[in-house]
Amino acid sequence: MPCLRGGDRRRRGPLGGADRDQAGAVELFAQSLGMEDRVALEVTGNAWEIKRLIEPQVAQVLVVSPNDTGIRRARAKTDRLDAPTLARLLAAGELDSVWMPDRRTWVMRRRLQRRGQLVLARSRAKNQIHATLLRCLVGRAPFSDLFGKEGRGWLEGLTLPEEEREAVDSVLRQIEFLDSELAAVERLIAKEALASAETRRLMTVPGVNVIVAATFLVAIGDIGRFESPRKLVGYLGLDPRVHQSGSGPATHGRISKQGSMHWQRTQAKKKGAGATPGRASRGPSSGQAARQASAPGPAL
Repeated sequence: MPCLRGGDRRRRGPLGGADRDQAGAVELFAQSLGMEDRVALEVTGNAWEIKRLIEPQVAQVLVVSPNDTGIRRARAKTDRLDAPTLARLLAAGELDSVWMPDRRTWVMRRRLQRRGQLVLARSRAKNQIHATLLRCLVGRAPFSDLFGKEGRGWLEGLTLPEEEREAVDSVLRQIEFLDSELAAVERLIAKEALASAETRRLMTVPGVNVIVAATFLVAIGDIGRFESPRKLVGYLGLDPRVHQSGSGPATHGRISKQGSMHWQRTQAKKKGAGATPGRASRGPSSGQAARQASAPGPAL
């Protein structure tokens, strides 16, 4: 971690390992700094918490993206090599901090990420059952939804080897648990999202449910930070790549797909759902979202 005290550039080593009190190590490091110090660190999973702990003790803490500093394109990229580079850029005033979302946007982002992880876990569990049926030479189920009420009854009535029956029953219990967790987090998302006029307005667009609308809004954050629609399109990775050499005409390729990875995955899933006729849309519709938002939570 590079820090700047006056004109003196310094690099601090690791603040703690996995077996140490990392928060305590950061607080101890912060106490060694002064109000004239400036600190720069690359954006990582814990960068914002480190920033929160250090910020009261120093003049400035900048959280920067390696894409903006050119460090990612370096031939060798290690913490020992990156820290002096960050320190030089910090001393020259050439670092721009990445935008930090407000608390409301941060909470919604985390809930949407958790929902995505639950959906992925449920898909993996369902694929395990499909693999089991394939191993046991079981034909196609006579239901469009294998994991609906009728489909689960059909699965429970299948004659399978003992070890495969144990596996199917175990996975069905996992799916039931994941369904309940998904319903709980979607209820929280819907309750918060439907209170926003912007979300409700986006949901009037055909094919945009509460999950897509909320994901779009939290990916953007404060729209006032974009000077023009072109910059917003570029931030979301929806702008085409441009190739041009000399005075020749420019050619446009596929979209750049830069920006929020969660937004890109949402776009990919939405396209996949729309490409298959009859496939249910992912995420609750506006009516389902309203019912989820008003539904009581589980009794404690």
